[in-house]
Amino acid sequence: MGRVDNRATLDLAQDDLRTVNTSLQSANGTGETNYFRVVNPRGAHAVACGLDAPVDVEIVGHVGYFCAGMNKDARIVVEGNVGTGVAENMMSGTVHVKGDASQSAGATAHGGLLVVEGNASARCGISLKGGEIVVKGNVGHMSMFMAQSGALVVLGDAGDALGDSLYEARIYVRGKVSSLGADCIEKEMRDEHREELRRLLDVAGCEDADVADFTRYGSARELYNFKVDNMASY
Repeated sequence: MGRVDNRATLDLAQDDLRTVNTSLQSANGTGETNYFRVVNPRGAHAVACGLDAPVDVEIVGHVGYFCAGMNKDARIVVEGNVGTGVAENMMSGTVHVKGDASQSAGATAHGGLLVVEGNASARCGISLKGGEIVVKGNVGHMSMFMAQSGALVVLGDAGDALGDSLYEARIYVRGKVSSLGADCIEKEMRDEHREELRRLLDVAGCEDADVADFTRYGSARELYNFKVDNMASY
């Protein structure tokens, strides 16, 4: 580990993943070094997982599965693409992906903000529990499947079965939607939704995007209760 101007550089070509993650997890946000630069990730899995302090982490290159999983308070930037499950189960903080994300981006996130500059694959925001996601490109099929709370903003298009079995999460899409999933419908855009969408666009660096270009989707609330007349459908 080398230091320049109170910044720490962690090199995955020299140190193993456990050593690098231990260094990141040991930072408490009040020490001498609160900015870390991780180089040569070379597609490694689980980089910068389990961080629990307001530190800044820049990952220079592509990473594999579950990058920034269980993040709490940390601000993580990935200068490349990410594999399955980026920011999975995030509690707070921010994760900013400069490239594309594979499937299940932001899965089960309870809080925090995930921004994807490129596209996100299938099941983006699956079982979202309060986190917020902004994707500047497209999202794949089954995005927001069983999402319970939180929001997804898509500046591009959405694939098939968007919002399938959705609960109370909110979806905003600027482009076209291939198809809606079970119990997901187009809904009215009220002032509270315009305000939320404007805030998310601004924090994601999309100040030029027009709220009026987006459509809101949400739950029809027809799957909340068992109905004997629909027994054949269950």
